Amino acid sequence: MGLDIWFVLAIGLSFAGYAVYLFGLRRHTVQPNRASWLIWAAATSLEALTYAAVNPGAPQAWVFLVSAVACIAVTLAIWRRSAWAPPSPAESFCMAVSLTALVLWLVFREAFWAHMLVVVAVPVSFWPTWASVWADRARERSPAWGLWTFGDLATLLIAVRGPQLGMAELGYIVVELLCHASVWFLIGLATINPLRSLGVRRGGLRVFERYRPSNNLFKVGDNHLGKAVFAASGFAEGDVLLEFTGRRLHADQVPSRMHGTSDRFVQVTPDQYMGPSGQLDDLVNHSCAPNAGLRFTDSGVFLIAARAIEAGEEICWDYSTTLRASNWRMLCQCKAPECRRVIGDFETLDGERQAWFRARNLVAPYLQREDVAEARAVG
Repeated sequence: MGLDIWFVLAIGLSFAGYAVYLFGLRRHTVQPNRASWLIWAAATSLEALTYAAVNPGAPQAWVFLVSAVACIAVTLAIWRRSAWAPPSPAESFCMAVSLTALVLWLVFREAFWAHMLVVVAVPVSFWPTWASVWADRARERSPAWGLWTFGDLATLLIAVRGPQLGMAELGYIVVELLCHASVWFLIGLATINPLRSLGVRRGGLRVFERYRPSNNLFKVGDNHLGKAVFAASGFAEGDVLLEFTGRRLHADQVPSRMHGTSDRFVQVTPDQYMGPSGQLDDLVNHSCAPNAGLRFTDSGVFLIAARAIEAGEEICWDYSTTLRASNWRMLCQCKAPECRRVIGDFETLDGERQAWFRARNLVAPYLQREDVAEARAVG
C-alpha cells in the first residue's frame, strides 16, 4: 500500500508542477530558458524510453512518461512565444550529448549507455537555467520547482522500496532531484507557497512577488489611484530606471475593450503593441508632467529619467508618447498643474511639448521625426 501511495504522490506532484508552471507562463510570472526546456523535452522523452528498456515493469517509468509528455507541452508553449536565437556553446554541447544518446539507442540498441548519457546531459541542460536564475531569481519564481523536488523524492522512494537497483539505474532520479532542488533553493524555499509565487489579486491588478526588486532602487506603494512605483533612491537625469519587457503583439491581438487604467499595453509601432510583463514596469503610472519617459533602442525599451528624481518620488511617464491613431482615451487624474484631463494620441500634445519629448528621444521611433509624423497623419 505504501508503494501505491508514493506512486500516486510522484505522479500527482510531477503533473501539478507542470500545470503550475504552465499557469505561470500564461501569467508572465516566469521567464524560462528556451534552450533548457528544449533539451529537457528531448531528454525526458529519451529517458522515459531508455529507463523502461533498462528497467522493464518499473512503476517509476510511468512517472518519467508523464513528465515527458508534460515537459513537451511546456516546451511547445514556450517556443510559441519565442523567436529563434543561436544556442550557446553549453546548450550546443548538451544537445550533442542528447543526440549521441539517441543514436546509441536507436542504431546500436545500447539502451544502458544511452540512459547513462542522458544522466550526464541533465546537469548540463540545467546550466542555462542556473545562469538565468543567478542573474535574476524572479525569472523562475514558481512553486513548480518545489513540487518537482518532492515528486523526485517520491520517485526515489518508489525505486529504493522496489526491486534492488544499482546506482546506474538510480542515477537519473538522483541527478534530477538534485537539479530541481538546486533551482528551488536558488529562487527561495518560500516559493512553494502559491499565494506568493502565482500572485494575489488587488483590485483589478494581479500583484506578484516579482514586483519586489532586490536592488532596493524602487518600492511599490499606493497613490490616490492605486498601485504605483516610487524611487527608493535618487536618480540623475538620463539614468536608466527600468526595462519594459512585455510580449510583442499585433494590434489585432490586443483586446478591444480595454480602456483607462485597465490597459497595460504600450504601442511601439503603428501596428504593434507591447503587452504586460508581470514585472515592475506594469505598475508605472501616467503623468502629464512626467519625470521619466520611454526610450526605444536596439537593446530594448527602457524607462529613462527625464530629470533628476529624488527618493520618495513616484516614477511616471506620459502615455501619449507612444500613441498614434489608436482611438485610445483615458480620463486623467494625475493632479499635475499641467494635467490635460483626457489622455490620447501624441498628436493631442501641443507642438512645444512634442518637440520637448523628441529632443530627449523619449517617444516611440515612428513618432520621432515631426515631418514623418505629420505625413502619416495626413496619409
